[in-house]
Amino acid sequence: MAALLPRRNTRTRRPPGAPQMGPIVPAASIASRSLTMVVAIMSFLACLTLGAVTLVRDASRDWQNDVTRELTIQIRPVDGIDADQEAAKAASIAAAQPGVASARALEQWENAKLLEPWIGSGLELTDLPIPRLVVVTLDAPDAVDLSALSARLAAEVRGASLDDHRTWSDRLKTMANATVIVGFSILGLVFVATVLSVVFATRGAMASNDDVVSVLTLVGAEPRFVAREFQRHFLLLGLRGGLAGAIGAALLFALLSLTIGRSFATPESDQVSALFGQFAIGPTGYVGAVAIAFLIAVMTAVTSRITVYRAIAGGI
Repeated sequence: MAALLPRRNTRTRRPPGAPQMGPIVPAASIASRSLTMVVAIMSFLACLTLGAVTLVRDASRDWQNDVTRELTIQIRPVDGIDADQEAAKAASIAAAQPGVASARALEQWENAKLLEPWIGSGLELTDLPIPRLVVVTLDAPDAVDLSALSARLAAEVRGASLDDHRTWSDRLKTMANATVIVGFSILGLVFVATVLSVVFATRGAMASNDDVVSVLTLVGAEPRFVAREFQRHFLLLGLRGGLAGAIGAALLFALLSLTIGRSFATPESDQVSALFGQFAIGPTGYVGAVAIAFLIAVMTAVTSRITVYRAIAGGI
């Protein structure tokens, strides 16, 4: 018979007109707004660091690809030898090698253009002992036997020497790797600073709500209930601050890319474009910024939960 009777709802119902139970941690306190601003700044700096690392890494990869696909043959002036003929001979020897797409000797005006930043313009280069340069473009760098090419040039072309730019490529790789390491180190410091800020903010929130937390503990509230309330509060706080910082960094990179893209005619923009391309971080950078925002939010929530557990275990 008892099984046929409807079960009574044992859950406590809030009487009509009873006040809504508020959160343990006030959502709109001055400390919360200040911490949101701090988290936004930390997220902004972290996203800027990630964007800078992405730019340097992509630029270094492009530089190395360009450098490894070019060789330079230098023809030093030798008394009694026509440098133009030797340059043409070196170009024909290089063009016949497997893996070489093209080889050509630079004209005098091209040499003058290369030297213009150092010696100025309007100088007559025919009276100066300027080496002739042969630019060799590779379509299959791995197929080129650099040792054999260098030996043949030394034997058949007077004053010829081969430069494979390996030294510059190694320097670029070292510089890029060092920049990436420094960037991720800064990123780690930003995360540590964020965690410490959340720890102090959580302790401050618990101190300001000490009476509420103490009463809840005395009436039998489990520590995980209190920790969950703080975790929810700081998760939303970290999410707001993290997304605000990520959006700010993304807008900054988009503005820089747009500004540089519209000023291609100036020498300064040409130099920046030569170093960093279009100064765009690409989809990977924007996805990374969003990931950092959510990572900071999760770190904020987890840090606050751990801090609350330790504070309750230590008697607040």
